[in-house]
Amino acid sequence: MPRILLVEDDDRIVGFIKRGLEAEGYLVDLANNGEDALAMVRETSYSLIVLDRLLPGIDGLEVCRMLQRERRENLVLMLTAKDSLQDKVEGLKGGADDYLTKPFAFDELIARIEALLRRGPATTSDPLLKVGDLALDPVAKKVWRGEREISLTAKEFRLLNYMMLHPGAVISRTRLLNNVWDLSFDPETKVVDVYIRYLRRKIDGAEEHPLIKTVRGFGYVISA
Repeated sequence: MPRILLVEDDDRIVGFIKRGLEAEGYLVDLANNGEDALAMVRETSYSLIVLDRLLPGIDGLEVCRMLQRERRENLVLMLTAKDSLQDKVEGLKGGADDYLTKPFAFDELIARIEALLRRGPATTSDPLLKVGDLALDPVAKKVWRGEREISLTAKEFRLLNYMMLHPGAVISRTRLLNNVWDLSFDPETKVVDVYIRYLRRKIDGAEEHPLIKTVRGFGYVISA
């Protein structure tokens, strides 16, 4: 399950973002200044850092620069009220992987986070996604359950890849349509249900412990 470090000194924003991210299935740690953020990054492996630029003490831009100097591979999404082009250029040159200006819609924040996590660090050593004994290689486009290699169509693979990026999180049909089928509306078909059924046959059909589960009224979850 992805672990995110949220670095923000505004308690209202912290509460809003933390509740939303945890509802999406992320683990969230908090820091309210640059010094604590750097100490936490040095002790814990984070999938992504959501970093406010205007912090007391060491500001967010300097935190980014220090992470770069230490050759750390954490993905960084910078949040800021400073929205000039020069501010964005400084942030990206300073080491941020993406830049989101305040105020922002929570759906956009989630979309940015998901895009960064799909991309991953430029030099990731192990690209495999794993849920229990199920493994997916997004580079080689291969899937295994235990020793059994599973053949998937392109759409089945994309659906499974997206779900395995969010292990343990209940994912709605709307989010699946948006992220797997690139649809911003419900076509009023059962396409998601049909492809979930295809995956179940191939992944869970002959297995004692099914990994893909339906949460009625909410969506689907993949977990061990």
